[in-house]
Amino acid sequence: MPLRGPLRRPALALPPFTCDNVTTKIPLRISPLPRSVAVRQRRGHATHLPVPDTRPKTAVFFPGQGVQRVGMLTPWLEAFPSTTSEIIDEIDSIVGHKLSDVIQNGPGKDLNLSPNAQPAIMATSIMIIRILEKHFNFKVEDNAHFTLGHSLGEFAALVAGGYIHFEDSLRMVQKRAEAMSNATRQAEEMYGGEYGMVALVSSKAEHLPPLIAAIHEFVGYDSAGSKVESADEWCPIDQVLIANVNSKTQIVLSGSIERIKTLVEHVRQFLGHDPRAVRLKSDSPFHSPIMKPAVGVLHQMMAGNSMVKGRENEDIITFPGKVTCISNVTARPFESREQLKDLLARQAVETVQWWDSIKYLDQSMKVRRWVGIGPGYVGRNLVGKEVGMRGKDVIKGAGVWAITDPKEIEEVLRGLEETDFYEDGEWQDAWDRWD
Repeated sequence: MPLRGPLRRPALALPPFTCDNVTTKIPLRISPLPRSVAVRQRRGHATHLPVPDTRPKTAVFFPGQGVQRVGMLTPWLEAFPSTTSEIIDEIDSIVGHKLSDVIQNGPGKDLNLSPNAQPAIMATSIMIIRILEKHFNFKVEDNAHFTLGHSLGEFAALVAGGYIHFEDSLRMVQKRAEAMSNATRQAEEMYGGEYGMVALVSSKAEHLPPLIAAIHEFVGYDSAGSKVESADEWCPIDQVLIANVNSKTQIVLSGSIERIKTLVEHVRQFLGHDPRAVRLKSDSPFHSPIMKPAVGVLHQMMAGNSMVKGRENEDIITFPGKVTCISNVTARPFESREQLKDLLARQAVETVQWWDSIKYLDQSMKVRRWVGIGPGYVGRNLVGKEVGMRGKDVIKGAGVWAITDPKEIEEVLRGLEETDFYEDGEWQDAWDRWD
């Protein structure tokens, strides 16, 4: 009998499932097989034919710095004590000190320092991935078509996508953060002044293009790659740049706080509208030329081999990976091993093109399901504003979810299960012809 209509996976009649201290009734079956293959297997049809993935396109994304909070490991330790403890021991061993104590006990001022915050966030994101794999049989490579991460989150996205081993990535994040912190301190000692980041939020989307154009005119450079060269021509005290384009109404400026104030006044005077300015809790001017030393550190690390036991003779970057990963700099997939190394290093001084990345996946790649993994809800909220509602979006047949706490796992996996159907009948017709 031909297959007809949208196919949903049947719920498995499983008893409540306990993972350490978490009990759930969700049918835990996130299969890498396209639905049509599973059906043909049950009906005794041939399944050796190449089968396209007919599920809605899915992206998994990871947060950047700023989402850290003291005690963010507690829910995971309570729900999955043995698995979480093993991963925490691994994290502390890689970074060379008890980072887990800082994460769990603070104080907040210590956790907020970049050399602690960046590895803490990245490691927590991968810890959640590990728990999903071990306890829920959820593997990113089997369930996602794309990965991406906001700034720091790009390192987690590359781990999840199969491009970098966790151990190598965490070491890179640690060295990157230390270089960024040192660069900021040197700028303060040599030139004085205060450095940081300020978000500008426009009331209307149409205000953003002229705002960006005015800033580029004010600072004198705007092309990709020009930031690195500009570091040799401008004193840090004079530098202001667009660090992030986060959404159709929000950008983030980075650099000298006094210079940012001057720029904001310039914008208000000459553009005729008043964007809301919000100082961010950042100890460094990320994605500005002041961060140039971090570029050199990453280039040097990626020029060598992996430090993972058993991979010492292999390149630190695996290419291609298992899942397509989107670059912060180009808002497009990484195209080669060499390009990935260059863009990942340069990302420290380049603008994070987050809005363009989301638009590309949503409009060009037709991604319909979005899963944020890691601490905080900032990424989920930014994605949700661009592509639709939180949770299951009946208009697009999918939605935007986040896993930041063990209590959210059941809702997210159930949402993926319920939206795992054909987007159209093209491949269905092909299978009908085989029956």
